[in-house]
Amino acid sequence: MNIKLPIVGSFLFGYSMKRSTILTLLVISLVLALFVTPLGYHGKVWLNQLFSGTPGVIQTSKRDKLADYDWKLKDAEWDFFSFEKSRGNVVFINFWASWRLPCAAELKGIQKLYDTYEDKIDFYIITNEERPPVEEFMEEKDFTFPVTYLIIGERSPIEVLEPPASYIIDRDGYIVVKEDDIKDWDNTTVHKLLDELINKGI
Repeated sequence: MNIKLPIVGSFLFGYSMKRSTILTLLVISLVLALFVTPLGYHGKVWLNQLFSGTPGVIQTSKRDKLADYDWKLKDAEWDFFSFEKSRGNVVFINFWASWRLPCAAELKGIQKLYDTYEDKIDFYIITNEERPPVEEFMEEKDFTFPVTYLIIGERSPIEVLEPPASYIIDRDGYIVVKEDDIKDWDNTTVHKLLDELINKGI
């Protein structure tokens, strides 16, 4: 009995060490997966989506109104156009960058929103990047919403926010939503708000 105790103790100690080593290796593998592999990229996108909240609606009495629609932009073909064409329409604006992971997470919901409302509201999905990286990003992610290019230094009727950031503007030019962080744009709350804004004044 005295001879076997050290053997059993050694076995248990070895088992404990092996279990600890396995757990350590699993943690290291998970960390590497999150920061090095493509799986990690998709995992971080998913986490951003998971923790993105519903956008808040500004109280009617506290809403700012656009002074004008004087804003020169470029479309997906790099042609100039004026924001003036959206006067009297409900407008959704999002500032984004292809290299920012929170933007990639947010744009998945925006694509779904666009699929639902593309013929009912004006979408301005705005970036200040050059065309090649944007077109590559759009093709890679299978996004089909219209891309708008910001002209650096051009005056705008709204504050140009750091991406990801978004606005919803009603038919009368009032800012109904202003968000300067990633949000979930494809949910019943947003749909209900947009339906109300679309039907207002019709």
